Amino acid sequence: MVHCPECESDLVDESDVEFVEMDAAAGGLFAASKRFYVVACAECGAAVGGGVAGAKA
Repeated sequence: MVHCPECESDLVDESDVEFVEMDAAAGGLFAASKRFYVVACAECGAAVGGGVAGAKA
């Protein structure tokens, strides 16, 4: 079982976390081709993970 490091709530279902897309502005001539995201606890908002998703359309 996974628990939030801040509030100790159980992270069992997809509804227990929020996926927050981060701004991937690269600046310059080219737009960023990836989407960055943070996974946050739905109970307290603490970041519990993150990553990079596929190309941005």
